[in-house]
Amino acid sequence: MASEKPLPVFLELDPPLADYDRAAVAVLPLPLEASTTYLRGTARGPQAILEASGQVEWFDEELGCETCQAGIATLPPPPLEGLDFPGAAPLIEEAAAPVFADGKLLVALGGEHSITIPLVKAAARAFGRLAVVQLDAHADLRDAYQGNPFSHVCVMRRVSETCPAVQIGIRSLSVEESRLIAASSRPVFFAHQMRREPNWAEQAIALLPRDIYLTIDLDFFDPSVIPGVGTPEPGGFGWAEALAFLRRLGAERRVVGFDLVELCPIPGQVVSEFTAARLAYRLIGYALRGRERKD
Repeated sequence: MASEKPLPVFLELDPPLADYDRAAVAVLPLPLEASTTYLRGTARGPQAILEASGQVEWFDEELGCETCQAGIATLPPPPLEGLDFPGAAPLIEEAAAPVFADGKLLVALGGEHSITIPLVKAAARAFGRLAVVQLDAHADLRDAYQGNPFSHVCVMRRVSETCPAVQIGIRSLSVEESRLIAASSRPVFFAHQMRREPNWAEQAIALLPRDIYLTIDLDFFDPSVIPGVGTPEPGGFGWAEALAFLRRLGAERRVVGFDLVELCPIPGQVVSEFTAARLAYRLIGYALRGRERKD
């Protein structure tokens, strides 16, 4: 069950930096946990990330600036507790749509990965031609799981019904998913192949249109980097190599929004939520710098 404590503000920002009207960025907490299949706790993810963000330095040593000076508003979460996906999806899409309409960068904090489905629908409605970039350990291409077509393990099957997607870092999938990929020629970059192909990033970005929505399941990272996830997989990616790709993605394409999902906080530890908060802030910097070049 999600905590009933009021959610903190990202980076503990005060007005005017946290005011929505002047902010370039809006953070949307989405504590949905409706179809968890292994460890439970993703509903606590948004609050844990927001709490940890208060310990993140405003000055970004790589970008050489205080990214938050562009303004980062933290929105209230829609009332998702106790809802299944069909009940939650319209609320999520309704919360995201005004952010895109106002030209702000949307940063969604999950919660389980199914939140990406309505977020992508809202983005596609706002921007038209759009592609999704998925960083994930899992293919998430099942048509249904345990009778549920909106399970978090089906998210990319549903997303691909709205717009094309490029999947990166995949290292766990079913026979059904493997056959689907082979039959459809979907652009999937498997982790074992990426280790042998030095130009994988260039190849992936070349497949993308100008505007992209980025979804990051935190199990994309190796468990040694972010252990607090619901479905950990060995053989993941490190901090520096992930940022190298994300830096390039932000520079060469316009990121209209992104989500970080599947954080499952570990009691007594803070490394996972702090790393997720640091990742969110760095990604905001990459995206805003790239948008400045393209707008």
